[in-house]
Amino acid sequence: MSRDSNPAPARLTRRETVAGAAALGLIAGRAGAQESGEATGIVYAVPAPGADRAPLPGVLVSNGREVARTDGQGRYRLPMPGDGAVFVIKPPGYALSRDADNVPRHSYIHQPNGTPASLGLRYRGLAPTGPLPASIDFTLTRVDEPADFDVILFTDPQPESRFELDHVRDTAVARAMTIPAAFGLTTGDVLFDDLSLYGRSNRIVGRIGLPWYSLPGNHDLNMQAPDARYSRETWKRVFGAPSYAFRHGRVLFVMLDNVEWMGPPVPVGANTYRGHIGERTLAFLKNLLAEIPPDDLIVLATHIPLVTDTGDDPRSATIDRAALLDVLAGRKVLSLAGHTHTTEHHYPADGHHHHVMTAVSGSWWSGPDTRTGIPSADSRDGTPNGFHVLSIRGTDYTTRFVPAQGEPDATMRIAFESELRPAAPEIVRASHPMQGLRPPVPQEALASTNLVVNVFDGGPRTTLTVGIGDRAPEPMVRTRRLDPFVTELYARYPETKKSWVQATPSTHIWTARLPDDLPPGAHRVTVAGTDEYGRPIRACAVLEVTGDGARG
Repeated sequence: MSRDSNPAPARLTRRETVAGAAALGLIAGRAGAQESGEATGIVYAVPAPGADRAPLPGVLVSNGREVARTDGQGRYRLPMPGDGAVFVIKPPGYALSRDADNVPRHSYIHQPNGTPASLGLRYRGLAPTGPLPASIDFTLTRVDEPADFDVILFTDPQPESRFELDHVRDTAVARAMTIPAAFGLTTGDVLFDDLSLYGRSNRIVGRIGLPWYSLPGNHDLNMQAPDARYSRETWKRVFGAPSYAFRHGRVLFVMLDNVEWMGPPVPVGANTYRGHIGERTLAFLKNLLAEIPPDDLIVLATHIPLVTDTGDDPRSATIDRAALLDVLAGRKVLSLAGHTHTTEHHYPADGHHHHVMTAVSGSWWSGPDTRTGIPSADSRDGTPNGFHVLSIRGTDYTTRFVPAQGEPDATMRIAFESELRPAAPEIVRASHPMQGLRPPVPQEALASTNLVVNVFDGGPRTTLTVGIGDRAPEPMVRTRRLDPFVTELYARYPETKKSWVQATPSTHIWTARLPDDLPPGAHRVTVAGTDEYGRPIRACAVLEVTGDGARG
């Protein structure tokens, strides 16, 4: 879908709700509902460019727990007993207003006294919003919205400095600019603790030219906050409500902040956050699903995975995922997450596909500089740094991996690894890159050599076979193990990686023994199979076998 195919949605208008309302100039009627503890307002629609707006009935609006539907006059009512947020859930066929950097404006933050100065937050939070406005209004624009569309999926761009933000700009963003899509989203760790970079980051990502929805991660926190209550003050000022939802075609997209800040670490090393959705947000999801057709696809995004191969530590997985799965039971669900800087596919319940996505920053922007001056950034499970594209066709979907650097259609890496070859740094650094991973193999060493294939976006439903020369293809075995390439890379260039970056077992590696009766010479190796969605995948390499009969 061309990003220019729909009319541009209305930009911010005088009465419509925006995130950080005081800072961005919300004007929403006179104060008057404060005493009642009730938020009210009208959702309007602009039917065509230049047309007058009119009240829009049947639109969902939420306070993060209750969900209301606008009446025949476009009006809604929601409880608002104290600080909180009100957000509109964009219906199919309409567009939210967005700012100059294509950040959608979906929410009004109500915080009468603003962010307490006594917290001493390093990065600016909210200015006082004052009394609850008498009318909190939203304006949507009617657009053509096909049921078939693509979405660009980022997670963990995580630039630690302005220099690393250059890398985001010149890899993932530059490549995403060439991909037609309806919108994009980022599932957390937009930044790496330095929240002053939000403005520049949004300006860069905004140049992709798509509405761009974002979700906060554990590196998007106000870390001086004593607990979760004030841990998203800068996020709310810049982006609006941390948890929200919108509809597009026959899909409900639910963006849930599942990073619960536990406060500054005392003692040092204690858990500072955990993966936790919480009762209020689970109630919101349950109330929301009651308003959504039962056969619509649910795409749920969190930062911390529901489950992950990297462990069940509360900082790595969601502790109340069982309650979430109960709420989603009976629905067709694709859940998306980042955080672990690995690529994983899980199926935690019937009809539920959980996809832990490749990080844009890969190994946190570690590794040797390429000829462009950008770190190789290969992820710790051997996947190149990159992103994914979600393709929606009605209520069916597929995803595909897009490397941020190198060949845009790379799907796998083939290596020949001898069991006798140690990964000792002194041996690795004495050889040339990949010399030990695709070497000529002596005939007598065939029995001790493994064929190792990393399918970058593979999972439990991926299947592979290997065929050598004219021999019949043989099945390969999915094997949880370290990726030999990234293990060698980290050992070869230890000075280029960040101290915490280590190779970790990969969930998408397949292995096979080489036949011990291959004659000397060059042999074609063909690896073929199907990916998680049954699509064909294929790659080839040349295996050289040496021996007395081999010719130079």
